Amino acid sequence: MNQPYSKRTVFSWSLYDFANQPFTTLVVTFIYGTFFTQVIAENEIVGTMLWSRGITITGLAVAILSPIMGAVADRGGYRKLFLIFWTIICILGSFLLYFPQPGQVVFALTVFIIANIGFEMGGVFCNAFLPDIAPKEKIGRVSGYGWSFGYVGGLIALVIGLLLFIQPDVPIFNLNKETYEHIRATNILVAIWFAVFCLPTFIFVRQTAKNSSDKGYVIKDSMAQLKDTFKNVRQYKDMTRFLIARLIYNDGLITVFAFGGIYAAGTFGFTFQEIMIFGIVLNVTAGLGAFLMGFLDDVIGGKKTIQLSNMGLIVACIIAVFAPSRDLFYITIPLLGSHLITGKTLFWLAGILIGIFSGPNQSASRSLMARFVPREKENEFFGFFAFSGKATAFAGPFLLGYLTQTFGSQRFGVGVVIIFLIIGSILLRSVDEKAGMAAADK
Repeated sequence: MNQPYSKRTVFSWSLYDFANQPFTTLVVTFIYGTFFTQVIAENEIVGTMLWSRGITITGLAVAILSPIMGAVADRGGYRKLFLIFWTIICILGSFLLYFPQPGQVVFALTVFIIANIGFEMGGVFCNAFLPDIAPKEKIGRVSGYGWSFGYVGGLIALVIGLLLFIQPDVPIFNLNKETYEHIRATNILVAIWFAVFCLPTFIFVRQTAKNSSDKGYVIKDSMAQLKDTFKNVRQYKDMTRFLIARLIYNDGLITVFAFGGIYAAGTFGFTFQEIMIFGIVLNVTAGLGAFLMGFLDDVIGGKKTIQLSNMGLIVACIIAVFAPSRDLFYITIPLLGSHLITGKTLFWLAGILIGIFSGPNQSASRSLMARFVPREKENEFFGFFAFSGKATAFAGPFLLGYLTQTFGSQRFGVGVVIIFLIIGSILLRSVDEKAGMAAADK
């Protein structure tokens, strides 16, 4: 049975996205990933390759763990316990990322992988609450609330990082710039942020009672349930088609997030300060996109919203890949005078488009999955959702790293994203959203 619709519950649930988004924004995409490739690693090319390996290992680990732990959570009633456990892992890992020094590649990458697994697994069990706290006619907007809250959290954390840690000549707490302490300390900011703002989720979002197994039979029953789900997956054929499509287009999105800052710095010469400003702009546009298109999702459906966002992302990535690293031409704008258009200008345009469409893509994917989930199996099926996001998540980062190293250019690597988005969009066309919802209600 679902919880009664409650604004406090929805707000508290949405705060988890607000709490964890700075990890993606500061650690994965804009600050630590760039710091790793440019400072900790030998050089940008090797660093990009190694960072892609880290993302790959995370993806494989989450793909294996998420369906199994989801089934155990369903049978044992451990959803909130697992949510708290993996959140703590991510918080501790984020804190430890302060310590690796230039050259300590293995230390840095190992801690990042552990923290990133914690982040992804926490998301599995947070997402599984969505069908319980939102009626189906409001799932799109509630999912959108979460993603938009997340981008607000990432935005505020980025601004704090920029104004207090990165930009000042003398950073807060007199952090030493020569040892990159001001950059490394942004990981502590992420850890404290996550630890504080996740608390309302833990306190106010209740786990509804489920039919659970006796304690001695939880693992056995969980494995039997997982086997039964695989065996009967044909009755959820539209959900299966959706998860296969997401398997592909989400690879492209993961690659964009993991290498956006790295690509900006390596190909277009962005400084750390410019990368943070770039991240702020992306978080603003992504938050607005997720919030506004969450309402559109409830009107036109999750599938159409995802397809619309995929088309926007494809256009954005084409611009990013082919924008030249040089000055192009001047344009004259009435009242504003002449302005030089450069390849970096076009990359900014691509980034804004990625922001606008990435938020709705993630939000609508989550809401569509929530519509397809059969009752009593939310954790397990959101485990499959995480599986579909990670089972081949190594492919995008691996190919990006491989092609970057092979051709000595990040452009060849980033071009892979376009291919993933196109293939995923084609596969999604076969999904019948209404039929998938009907199958979940049987």
